[in-house]
Amino acid sequence: MAVTTGQDDDEVMSAINITPFTDVLLVLLIIFIILAAVTKEPKLPDAKNQDKVKDSQIVVIIDDKDRIQIGSRQVQIHQAAQTFKDLADQTGHRFNSVIIKADPKATYGVILQVMDAAKSEDLTNFGLANKVESNKE
Repeated sequence: MAVTTGQDDDEVMSAINITPFTDVLLVLLIIFIILAAVTKEPKLPDAKNQDKVKDSQIVVIIDDKDRIQIGSRQVQIHQAAQTFKDLADQTGHRFNSVIIKADPKATYGVILQVMDAAKSEDLTNFGLANKVESNKE
């Protein structure tokens, strides 16, 4: 009959080994960093309008090179306020709205400067033009 004492028993491990857990977290972190650098900015959806906007005498077109056309005149940004004043005088101040047709690649700051120039001449209503879709019934 064999009698054993408690002296030869293996000690119970009281510490948790977190090295494999840390390795997995670091690998996931690297994968997320690479994916964040590779992914592209999502394409903005196209605006769709069922109703045609009312005609306005003051239409602003801003192309992808930030060239500004107010009415039928090609202008620089510093000439925008005077051009708005001239157009408002020509129409007898009947219109207080401006329709802006801006290319999606146009600089946002240029659009804001044009809007600011229009506001300085009491043109306070703004519309953004987009493609008109016909009702499919």
